[in-house]
Amino acid sequence: MRELTDEIAAAHRPPPTKPTSTGVSIPGRHVAEVARHPDGRLAVITWSSPKIDPGLLNPALHVVETGGTVTDLGATPADAGSPVWWGDEVCYLALTPPHLQGGNAVFDQRHRNLTEGMRACPIDLVQDDGEAPVVVVATGLDTEFRRLDGRFLARVRGSHLPPRYRDLDGIPWGTQERLRYRAPDGLELDGLLVLPPGRTRRDGPCRLVTLVHGGPYDRWTDDLQLHWVPSAQWFAHQGIACFLPNPRGGQGRGHEFAAAVAHKVGQEEWHDIEAGIDLLVAEGVADGNRLGIAGWSHGGFMAAWATTRTDRFKVALVGAGISDWPRLIATGEWGAFEAALGDSPEHSPLTYADRISTPMLIVHGADDTNVPVEQAELLHGAVKHSELVVYPGEGHSLRQREHRLDLLNRARRLFAKL
Repeated sequence: MRELTDEIAAAHRPPPTKPTSTGVSIPGRHVAEVARHPDGRLAVITWSSPKIDPGLLNPALHVVETGGTVTDLGATPADAGSPVWWGDEVCYLALTPPHLQGGNAVFDQRHRNLTEGMRACPIDLVQDDGEAPVVVVATGLDTEFRRLDGRFLARVRGSHLPPRYRDLDGIPWGTQERLRYRAPDGLELDGLLVLPPGRTRRDGPCRLVTLVHGGPYDRWTDDLQLHWVPSAQWFAHQGIACFLPNPRGGQGRGHEFAAAVAHKVGQEEWHDIEAGIDLLVAEGVADGNRLGIAGWSHGGFMAAWATTRTDRFKVALVGAGISDWPRLIATGEWGAFEAALGDSPEHSPLTYADRISTPMLIVHGADDTNVPVEQAELLHGAVKHSELVVYPGEGHSLRQREHRLDLLNRARRLFAKL
């Protein structure tokens, strides 16, 4: 589930490095990314193959001198990208060894982790000739800009309000609130609560939809939650409150937090999500008898998984989700990455489909190569009280306007049952 929708995540996992046409040639290697030094030298990241698997698993770093001489700097950790120059040294982003589900770190050209122990997650590197590179850091619900030499530049908190567009003037928006709470094992977590326009906590209890982000190496940030995937503001305008949790496995709290779901997907992260729901019910914000759940990609998996753990949800939306991990590993384009999350039937909603009593809407793109549509068909076949909608010509995210509108309207009708 490496790729998510552009609107939902700048970083569900960060989107895959895109091979580019650069004019650079490294014999026997596939050129993926290039960074130019002011004196003309090039830092080059290559793959062993143009295919994601195994190419992205076997990257390497090189320097091409102005005369064309190539110096090989050796293999890098998986998913290397964003090369930058820092003086005469090269730095880059890659996954933190030994896990493929451990989040990103910054490495130097000797492949030493420069951000080891960071309680946040670097998500991008930007070269600044003459200065230390800028590292963009996901930290909780916010984003920071820092120099790679440790200097702090700025923290950006998202805006809850949309840009000033005439078509959006006068539209009331749901109130958005930051949440901090603890998992059953004491781990500190964060998330968002979005209430219907004009309502406060004192007006509860409200119908509540839990929206699970993708990835799992992604996060919800404190900005306007309005997307083509049924989103918090979309539901808020239906009079429904939304809970957006950031469970372990996600981005913004460092390597250990991200790696916590390796080979045990759906375990503690589900307890993290349920703890937030329980808190909102206990506080009188949410009506415990009128709960729903929805998600896309890994969020779709978690929505399906949740219905195998409990019957408390009245309806569920499973978008481009996983139902069978072994089949996904065998047929999806990110096989090795998926194997780092769930590698046995015990992690699959399909294994426990006989427990599912929740009415379910399953939606999927017909041409999805990330999570093949077979995953949706298997779940639908096992859950007789489900509805399956397959959108022709669509991949892992929906691009056609009519399909996006159809999805939004189907979701509106489904969650009107709460």
